[in-house]
Amino acid sequence: MQPGEIAGLKPSVPLRNIFGEALLEVARANPKVVVLDGDLGNSTKAELVRYEFPERFFNIGIAESNLVGVGAGLAACGFIPFIVSFSSFLLCNAYDQIRLAIAMSNVNAKIVGSHGGITLGKDGPTQMGIEDLALVGGLPTFVILVPSDPASMRRAVQAAADHVGPVFLRSSRMAMPHIYPEDACPFEIGKANIVREGDDVTIIGCGLMVSAALDAAALLAGEGIEARVLDMHTLRPLDVDAVVAAARETGAIVTAEEHLLQGGMGSNIARIVAAHHPVPMRFVGLADVYVESADPYRLLEKYHLTAYDIARAAREAVEARRAVGA
Repeated sequence: MQPGEIAGLKPSVPLRNIFGEALLEVARANPKVVVLDGDLGNSTKAELVRYEFPERFFNIGIAESNLVGVGAGLAACGFIPFIVSFSSFLLCNAYDQIRLAIAMSNVNAKIVGSHGGITLGKDGPTQMGIEDLALVGGLPTFVILVPSDPASMRRAVQAAADHVGPVFLRSSRMAMPHIYPEDACPFEIGKANIVREGDDVTIIGCGLMVSAALDAAALLAGEGIEARVLDMHTLRPLDVDAVVAAARETGAIVTAEEHLLQGGMGSNIARIVAAHHPVPMRFVGLADVYVESADPYRLLEKYHLTAYDIARAAREAVEARRAVGA
């Protein structure tokens, strides 16, 4: 089953393709935008900028630390660099440079981590960014954006270009179904979107897991459980008000992310819930494991990142809420 199928969402092209188109759009609109590539432009689709603006596209090669250093230097000179490679390569190979040259220096550079999560599938675990959000979460000056569909990706790229300061944007090889109309996607840094109303439990997702959450909500509705679904497209700054409102108004929360549970979105939401309004919570994500090379849909099933897993977690959270209230 593909994400979004139960909820009736329309399929789309791979999110990386949308990213490439959106990057070209901001490059057309702003001559200060430059692109730094880690010799993966064909995979990340950043190469679309090279075809139209070759003088603003720099292939630094398979040298992520140098890639980040050059990007930081261009930012210091007044350009707006988009530093693009696989999420795992940038965050694991060049973390020190990202920390020192971009985060601590607070320069206006954008890190784009493509192929995040496990759904790049057959390329295998060495290229899967499953710890990227935790790593960049350790860099206090970074805004962290994880769009969930084509329209939100376009808005996220524009928001990254407009924001003055470090931004991490997660992209994906996966085709994520359409959640928002292309011309009517709300996207404000730090403000979650309510994509489905409900009073019995709240499911908070990011990236691919938002469409899976909508599928889960459709399954739960058939059982008389109405789930609110939040698209937490910004992981920093996190929308504290939306999380607290969800806890107060629905009494139970499930988080869903294509990332390790350690240090991911769910752990940060749990901290907010514990501080402001404790309620039963359940967490859908990767346990302490590196996954194998396989078809992406098989991986989602094996590692319990499907709508059925989210629905099961929601039932448990609702049962726990009722037990506490009894």
